[in-house]
Amino acid sequence: MLWTAVSVVALGFLVTLEITARHYGLRGPITNQLREVLFAPKSGPLLYAGMALMMLVLTTWRERLIATGIALGIDVVFFLVRWAFDAKMMFGNGALWVLLAYGVIAVTRRTGRERVLLLKGVGLGLLLVTGRKTGDIWLLITSKTRPTVLDPYVATADHALGNPSWLVGRAVEATGSVGHFVLEAVYIQLPVAAVLVALYQLRNVAAERRFPRHHLVRTFLLIGLLGPAVYMLFPVVGPVFAYGTEGAHWEVADLWPNTPVPIGIPHPVPFDGITPRNCMPSLHTAWATSIFIHSRKGPRSLRHAGTFWLIATLGATLGFGYHYGADLVAGVVFAYTIEAGLRAHDRGWERAGVQLVGYGTAVFLALLAAYRWLPVTLAEHPWVFGPLLILAMFSVVLGFLRTTGRWDATAEPVHGAELVPGSRLPAQGGPAAGTALIGARTGSSVD
Repeated sequence: MLWTAVSVVALGFLVTLEITARHYGLRGPITNQLREVLFAPKSGPLLYAGMALMMLVLTTWRERLIATGIALGIDVVFFLVRWAFDAKMMFGNGALWVLLAYGVIAVTRRTGRERVLLLKGVGLGLLLVTGRKTGDIWLLITSKTRPTVLDPYVATADHALGNPSWLVGRAVEATGSVGHFVLEAVYIQLPVAAVLVALYQLRNVAAERRFPRHHLVRTFLLIGLLGPAVYMLFPVVGPVFAYGTEGAHWEVADLWPNTPVPIGIPHPVPFDGITPRNCMPSLHTAWATSIFIHSRKGPRSLRHAGTFWLIATLGATLGFGYHYGADLVAGVVFAYTIEAGLRAHDRGWERAGVQLVGYGTAVFLALLAAYRWLPVTLAEHPWVFGPLLILAMFSVVLGFLRTTGRWDATAEPVHGAELVPGSRLPAQGGPAAGTALIGARTGSSVD
């Protein structure tokens, strides 16, 4: 029933976005996804990453190799046809065909729990791809519905943090094409990095025939779902557009990355109807932060990769002029609050979880309010408010680490289980004893 409810809500949301996009003369997420069955996909690596997530539910490597071979074969055929007709070249159609085929197989050839598991795998892979399409439409809607932007407010408030986008922008320029290429690759392929962490977290799905209750894909999708709503409330295009050459004649002034914005009384400024208002908060920072959080319990190589991806993403968002430093601070708080909410939900919204989510939400709203109504005060007293902004961010991180550390040190509560007196585990004969024991040993519950 839960999965049915989630599916109905997701479908309704997609239909609403499709209708809204059509109202503005754009193709919606459903249309764009269906087009990729035949036309060149926007992101081939993302489609193969979605297929990799689906293949976690397959029981043998033989099945996985056959699915991969079929996907590659289909892509070879599409490649030859596109090459012959001089069409746009991109791979990934084969991965989408395999995903859809396994959805049909689940409905027609599987029954009971095996059908549900395979449908969950297909749904997870398609959600990753559809989430990207949904995000693209959200960004277009922000540009159509928000004719003015609040960049002068954030640029002024950024003086409290030392104008980091201007500093990192000059540093990236100094690295030349090599630094630009590495950071661009990290920035664009962020979903693929998330899938690598998710593959590690979900590696035992085929053996256990169940998904863990909490994994990175949940956090990733929820960040992408809620973040654009904040874009609508706080539209910002970024320094390279508002104060750089990318803004063309819409730019406020040609200042980025060499000259910081002068401190003055900010006001909303008009901007074009094309550039997404996707800066506040920085969702790339939020996503990279979630990758960092979820990589902490992996092997050393995964932890190092998570750290690298976070640092490189921060460098790219600032160095390419896509975000202000204030966006990044808000993005970190946003990510930790979302992660806290998901973990608190899994534990039945205990008091500690409610307090953690409430505190993270309060800090996030306080940051937005300060950027909007106190930017000049922040800019004129950087040695006071700069450290306060950073301390506010780290207070959310510290609260998260302390609370989740206590949760990880104990078995997660299982609803309906009878606890043994003096123990944190359910009684051996309790209905959820086995599930609780798995959660106690692995640090996560399962559904």
